[in-house]
Order: sequence, then structure tokens, then C-alpha cells
Amino acid sequence: MTLTTTPFGIRATAAEVLDGVDLSGRRMIVTGGSSGLGAETVRALAGAGAQVTVATRDPAAAQPLVAEFPGVRAVALDLADLACVRAFCDAWSGPLDGLVANAGVMMLPTRQVTVQGWEMQLATNYLGHFALAVGLRAALQEVDDPRVAVVSSGAQLRAGFDFEDPQFEHRPYDPFVAYAQSKTADVLLAVGISRRWAEYGITANACAPGWIHTNLTRHLDKATMQALGAMDAEGNLVTPDFFKTPAQGAATTVLLAASPLLKGVTGRYFEDNQESEVVDGGPDVMAGVAKWSVDPDAADRLWDHALPVVR
Repeated sequence: MTLTTTPFGIRATAAEVLDGVDLSGRRMIVTGGSSGLGAETVRALAGAGAQVTVATRDPAAAQPLVAEFPGVRAVALDLADLACVRAFCDAWSGPLDGLVANAGVMMLPTRQVTVQGWEMQLATNYLGHFALAVGLRAALQEVDDPRVAVVSSGAQLRAGFDFEDPQFEHRPYDPFVAYAQSKTADVLLAVGISRRWAEYGITANACAPGWIHTNLTRHLDKATMQALGAMDAEGNLVTPDFFKTPAQGAATTVLLAASPLLKGVTGRYFEDNQESEVVDGGPDVMAGVAKWSVDPDAADRLWDHALPVVR
């Protein structure tokens, strides 16, 4: 399989990726779009003319974006609450050109579960987005070139999906393994959509934004941040050379969501604005997408596992 390449490098910004792209009349949803990567995704899409709905637990936090762009609005959405997801989908009216599954939580220090009994990172990062996509499929299939862009992470290289104990009911809870599993599930979501919804013209791809200082890292302890070189001995944030700005981190997201360069491309995984090679996952692998993350059988199995929960 030939990998998809683009002219954009690792330091390209979201605005640069969409430079010259006219999104007038296109309607997009960005989950977690009130801050960090999500906010930069919204700015780039709205700046290119799209009408963007910021789906966030705190719509008030998105008011600066609403004030900045006339085509941006904010709507409440809690991905960990499936009743809230259903209500959001029921309230949606009209076509939808793009769903950007950006919201997430990372490395919750203790095991938390939803009312459905799903571990919170898996419920928020994967299940809520799966339910959202399923609930909005009819709206997506109303347009030409409908897309789902799923923000995953390089953490997918560290753990496959454990179908025997996905909720950590029997194995010890590990914050990072739980996060890694949820990000593998995110890639499998894109693969599943590409397999199930091709007949509707819907494409889906996943990406890793890279390391960026955002609220996502709020649960990382001081020792972890220092090991990354992202915090000094006094607890002040520092920015290592390999970190990106939020605008750079959002570039691959908007590439998947709206660039004409990716029209018809589906079921793939991108990082630094290029499609990644499929590799063996493991503790020492630093780039690429793990075989378990794009395994079609695993994607089908996860889809069948989650669908009864969201219906």
C-alpha cells in the first residue's frame, strides 16, 4: 500500500494546511473545541469559512471563539454521559460535513467508571465519540465528502485493546495503559467507520498531534513531566525542542478533516501531516501505527462490542 504524503512538514500550522481552502457553507463539529488543540482546530476551520459547532462540557469557555468568528457556536456535550450524547445528536439538524473527535482525558490517576461500567478514559476518548458518530451518521451521509477525523496519540503504540478485560475489572488499573488502550480504540474507530460506512461515502482517519502543552497533561505528575523535559526542578513548564505549539499540533487534525489532499483517503493513521507506516507496537517504538491499532478484525470486534451499549 502506498502511503499518502503531503507537502506539509512537522512544523506546519493548522492555518497553513488550510491556506487557500474555501470551507464556506460546510458544517463541522469539533469536540473539546474550547481550548488547546481543539480551539486551534476551530480557528483554522472557521478561518477557512466553515460553520463550526464547538461541542464541549463547558460552553462558556468557548465564548472567545464564538465572539471571534460569526460562524462558531458552542453546545454542551459530555462524552462520558451517553444520554447527553444522544440528546446532542437528536438536537442536530441538517447536514454535517465533518466530525472532529478531539476531546479526551489522559492518565486519570485512579480508576473511574461511567454508569455503563466503562473505564472513564475509554468511555470519554472512544465510546462517547463512537456514539456521536453513530448518532450523526445520517447527517454525514447528506453531504459530498463527509469526514470523521479522530485525534488519537502515539500512546497507541504501547497497548492493544484488551477484549478480555477492557474495563480493568480484573487486572490492576494502570493510568497509562488505560490511556494507551483508549487511543488504540480511537484508531480502530476510524478503521471501523472506513469498513462499515464506505457505502455512504463517509471517510475516517486518525492522527497523533504530537507533544503539546495543553490541559490534557494536567494529570501527569511532576516526575513524569520532568522526565519528558517539560518541567524544571521548581515545577515550571518548559518546552523541549520536540514539543509543538497548539497551532502546529492541530495541523494534522485539520488535514484529515478538511484538506482536499485527503479526499477519498480512509482508514489510515497520520502524524506530522504524513501517513504513518504500520509497525510492531512496543515500549521502544517511537513512531508509526501499531498493527493492533489498524487490525480490521479488531476494529470489527470493537464495533460489535460497543454498538449495543450506545443504542
